[in-house]
Amino acid sequence: MSILGVLWDMDGVLVDTSEFHFQAWRDVLEAYGFSFTREVHRQVFGMNNAGILSRVLGERLTPELLSEIGDRKEEQFRAAVRGHARPLPGVRMWLQRLQEAGARQAVASSAPMANITALIDELGLRPYFDAIVPGADLPGKPEPVLFLKAAQALGLQPEDCIVIEDAIAGVAAAKRAGMKCIAVMTTNPAEALSAADLIVEGLDALPEDVFRRLGSV
Repeated sequence: MSILGVLWDMDGVLVDTSEFHFQAWRDVLEAYGFSFTREVHRQVFGMNNAGILSRVLGERLTPELLSEIGDRKEEQFRAAVRGHARPLPGVRMWLQRLQEAGARQAVASSAPMANITALIDELGLRPYFDAIVPGADLPGKPEPVLFLKAAQALGLQPEDCIVIEDAIAGVAAAKRAGMKCIAVMTTNPAEALSAADLIVEGLDALPEDVFRRLGSV
């Protein structure tokens, strides 16, 4: 059996955190005099903080503001999500199936490592993952750097990896990395995710043979 790598985005894939992120961004940015709408949130969800704040603040963004606003937002997000995080339907089942099939699995998320570890540990999912790769300090999605680093961390070639994503920028990053991509409609409608190789409403709707068809498990 060939080894397959499965790269899991976190927010919107492993756990539904979109509303917590939106509220944290809205509240913190309003305190600095900037607006943050749901439409902007939908468009930037999946990007790292540098990408999001560049979109919202434009030329007004400085390194100091990036650090200050980003830190405040993440602190507020972690406080809000603590005790309320639940894995999305199908997540635990597929993590177990893929592990039993011999796949190597990684979290590849634009979030800071503190967010990733807090959520993964709270959900009890850490034993399923061979690597955790944060993208907070990397070129943000849709750049493919995060997924390429995750493949490297698993000791696999990009073409041997399948990405599971929910964000428009994440799907684009997966395809730029030369990887297959499964998109879940947690955050975006199907038409916005059309570049993915497969689009499903949720992981509990994935066909049983999907990884065998897309990869080699």
